[in-house]
Amino acid sequence: MPQMSQVLRERAIGMLTAGMSTRAVARELNVHFSTISFSTSNWPHNHKPRVTTPAQDLHIQHLHLQDHLRPATRTAAATTGLHNQRISTQTVRDSLREAHLHAHRPLRGLDLTAVRSRNRLEWANAHIRWRLALWRDVLFTDESRFSLYRADGRQRVWCCVGERFADVNAVNQVAHGGGGVMVWAGVCYGQRTQVHFIDGILNAQRYRDKILRPIVVPSIHDPHLTFSFFLFFFFHLLMLQHDNARPHVARICTQFLESENIPVLAWPAYSPDMSSTEHFWDALDLQIQQCVPVPANIQQLHTAIEEEWTNILQATVNNLVNSMQRRCVALREANGGHTILLTNTDLDRFVNNI
Repeated sequence: MPQMSQVLRERAIGMLTAGMSTRAVARELNVHFSTISFSTSNWPHNHKPRVTTPAQDLHIQHLHLQDHLRPATRTAAATTGLHNQRISTQTVRDSLREAHLHAHRPLRGLDLTAVRSRNRLEWANAHIRWRLALWRDVLFTDESRFSLYRADGRQRVWCCVGERFADVNAVNQVAHGGGGVMVWAGVCYGQRTQVHFIDGILNAQRYRDKILRPIVVPSIHDPHLTFSFFLFFFFHLLMLQHDNARPHVARICTQFLESENIPVLAWPAYSPDMSSTEHFWDALDLQIQQCVPVPANIQQLHTAIEEEWTNILQATVNNLVNSMQRRCVALREANGGHTILLTNTDLDRFVNNI
């Protein structure tokens, strides 16, 4: 690296101090810009002074630790720096980065109050020691809505530069997903029910007369389902699992299940991440999206759901049932809060079915 004379070095430092860039100084002195950088590397730079004091930096960081959704623009507008200067949004971000706070997309979670989290934790503690044999004798049931058109945010499009808004790169949105169907089904270890399409709104009477009586009761009392190889060949009934949706917990449904001597697994509210069927719906939805051709009307959607339901391997169902122990452990480690088992698809399906 060529060395600069002391005279040129002092001139370069003076120009840099005056605010000129390194390349501008190099052009002025007719030298390479790397020579300027190397020759002035040990020069005590006069960096732009900080606008905030250490105490203000701590205050900024404390504000955002108290409110994780607080925007940096609000903090910048409410904070005055040294010499009564208004600080910029970038100054706030720099202060937060020094405390290792970085902006990310917020987690889409459930509305977990303190009571709901405590109930979830109590449920996890009560079932964490269940053996696999007990989980394998539970019939997990649930409803889900499937739409013709979805916009789940996971779809991507390949486009050239400048073609971001071209028609070929647009995914047209249809009101209410272009129509859809409500489906009910149940799964357990080694078996599954047929899918049942629900016409109209699912109320308590329809749930009892169209699902519980013709589907659940025969499935629960089926010897092929209730003969457990894991409890010393003891003949007993399967346990029914369904969430706390209003039709499920209505009096006429609970009384009907009691009259049929069908035990019901207690289930914590706002817990789609604990349900095996929620993840099974996700797998089914992915299979339907990969159909060729993609269903274009309700009848084709009906057919696709029935076909893909039978195409899903029973091993997938068994793995989901076997994961119940891990789900309880994850829920206890989260202290009843959000777990990593909750996906955006599960959340969307849960919210749509409330």
